[in-house]
Amino acid sequence: MTPPANQPVRSFFASVQLALLLLFLLAATSIIGTIIPQNSPPSFYIEKYGAQTARLFQLLDITDMYNSWWFLALLTLFAVNLVVCSLERIPGVIRTVRRDGLQTAPDQLDRQPCRQAVDLAAPVAEASQRAAALLRAHGWKPREAATADGRLLFAERGPWTRFGVYVVHLSILVILAGALVGSSTVASRLLRNPDFAFKGSVMLPEGESTGHILAFKSGRRVDLGFTLRCDAFAIEYYDNGMPKTYRSSVTVLEDGKPVRTAEIEVNRPLTHRGVTFYQSSYQAGREYVVSLTKQPDNLSHTAVVPPAREIAWPETGVRYGIINRENQGEVTRRLKIWFADGQGEPAVFWVPAGEETTVERPTGTYRLQARQLYATGLQATRDPGVWLVYGGCLLMLIGLYIAFFLSHRRLWVRVEPAAQGSRLLFAGTANKNRVAFEKKFSDLVAELDTHR
Repeated sequence: MTPPANQPVRSFFASVQLALLLLFLLAATSIIGTIIPQNSPPSFYIEKYGAQTARLFQLLDITDMYNSWWFLALLTLFAVNLVVCSLERIPGVIRTVRRDGLQTAPDQLDRQPCRQAVDLAAPVAEASQRAAALLRAHGWKPREAATADGRLLFAERGPWTRFGVYVVHLSILVILAGALVGSSTVASRLLRNPDFAFKGSVMLPEGESTGHILAFKSGRRVDLGFTLRCDAFAIEYYDNGMPKTYRSSVTVLEDGKPVRTAEIEVNRPLTHRGVTFYQSSYQAGREYVVSLTKQPDNLSHTAVVPPAREIAWPETGVRYGIINRENQGEVTRRLKIWFADGQGEPAVFWVPAGEETTVERPTGTYRLQARQLYATGLQATRDPGVWLVYGGCLLMLIGLYIAFFLSHRRLWVRVEPAAQGSRLLFAGTANKNRVAFEKKFSDLVAELDTHR
């Protein structure tokens, strides 16, 4: 149904051209948001793109594009377009679905794409009963009415499938609603409740805890309502020094007591009390965790050791320190250790980072391991609209299945008296997948023709 020409505003919002334009703009801006890293520090954009380009990015909210006012405005305009377009066309679909097939004029049956006549040596009433029985045997539920010349049977399947495309429209609206509900811009500017939905990050060194994050863009401190502690950070590298995989072992504490532990990896987040933590980055520290074990006394010692500083282990009289490092980029590959136990000359040796080595001394056998200390970079998000997005995606799959694989099929049988009994005109149509319908239509008519 086309909007009346005297309603230009309605015509504008219901136009397919507007929908295509908005889809193009949303796709193009989404590509930009994928290419340009989002929510990085201002210094990152200045260093990578230059001061003037970084200033333009900030002015247009390119660095937080999916929460920018203009991107949300595009989503809203697209939603309005879908609603108006659907409301314009749904009444016509309802009229089609509710149309009584028994009121179809004879000349309309003669124009149906599928038509085939069969002669039966039986009166009209018997021929009509045989046709109805055939339809019921194949799962149709025919209705029957008298006509001026005989009888008319009508049956249909899947009239509701005509609404499949509008189920897809509804799913898009649900997804857009989820995106708006989960937007920090909507939470802060419209709802006046910044804690309702937020996105931020935290850089958490091993062994330390935090009860807050810093929101993207504004840098506002957001209290989590619980404490997150980084117990350990593990990273594996390729031979060329590039990171292969990394993960964080964390503990969630409520009122100072641990309530759960988890490992956070890329594509394996942690969600607690509506806040989801994603592994996003890491930072190599300038300090090292040194672990010592003495045999046969079975004593152990662990300390965080900065380079060029002497550390004492009072229980054993041991003193040690890191006097040199061998780095590949930010990654320490080997450390040079100075080790003394008060007897004889101190030992000086290289040890690979993260590997254990044995030190034989007059006071005993020591096992030493030194690894680089890291800070894990976590992104934290509270997105109350995520379940709307998931529900919308499921609804879209259902709508697409209906729209592409199911159809509205209608079948008529006109029974009229003939010279030697009755003539049955089978007519049918389907709004989609007509080739398959034509085959089933032919098989149905052939079955009656075989048993006449």
